[in-house]
Amino acid sequence: MNDKFTTASFLESKKQGRKISMLTAYDYPTAKILDEAGVDCILVGDSLGMVVLGYEDTTRVTMDDMVHHTKAVARGVKRAMVVSDMPFLSYHTGKNDSVRNAGRLMSEGGCKAVKLEGGEDIIEDVKAIISAGIPVVGHLGYTPQSINVFGGHKAQGKTIDTAKKIYRDALLLQKAGVFAVVLECVPYKLAAFISKRLDIPTIGIGSGPDCDGQVLVIHDLTGMFPDFTPKHVKKYADMGKTISEAAKSYIEEVQSGVFPTEKNSFTVDDSIIGELEKNKFDI
Repeated sequence: MNDKFTTASFLESKKQGRKISMLTAYDYPTAKILDEAGVDCILVGDSLGMVVLGYEDTTRVTMDDMVHHTKAVARGVKRAMVVSDMPFLSYHTGKNDSVRNAGRLMSEGGCKAVKLEGGEDIIEDVKAIISAGIPVVGHLGYTPQSINVFGGHKAQGKTIDTAKKIYRDALLLQKAGVFAVVLECVPYKLAAFISKRLDIPTIGIGSGPDCDGQVLVIHDLTGMFPDFTPKHVKKYADMGKTISEAAKSYIEEVQSGVFPTEKNSFTVDDSIIGELEKNKFDI
């Protein structure tokens, strides 16, 4: 698919049974690489708080952080759709704040849609943002901004009550106008059940193969986040190891004098150096 991926592309992919690919990115070069590789959607996730900024969780990420990184990603993308996360407390203090902050991510950051965590509790905010002309992606199941409520990284929807809530919230988000919903760490049979009953696509992360698309954090996929690897991640490369080995080789060559050589350096005519040797500077 060579055309730009849009909200309409999400819905058309669902109708055609074509799986949607989504990956995170937080900077220009990564976004450019992923875009040229053909990914459908790039998510500027608030996961940057952990994998880029070194925070313990996502709750310390600010609006300025998200705008800054969204700008960088948007500059590197030509085809993929850029979606940006609304960070903790950016949409929990009233509809005006929600619309204003979503607007910043679009007008300043350059994204084409925003993603919010939550269901019934944020429906009015979702409606207000969409009414302002900003497309929205929902996010249900394990919602990282609620880590302190959940008491850790835990799968959601394993009881009848929580399963009902996730399903109901998905229906409410669809009715409110979101064009897709992320299901994170939801039991795969529940995710399949919900995916079959929604008209909008589901994007799974740790929620099994029957969602309409998948998303992973690029640092997990490439082995660039050494602290831990979630159960739902498949590591396609070990770039962390590759970079470590490259750095060690560089250090060794610098210390031994192997690098740099004349090939890595710029030249000047010997007459210039000779002229400098004749001069005595009075300084």
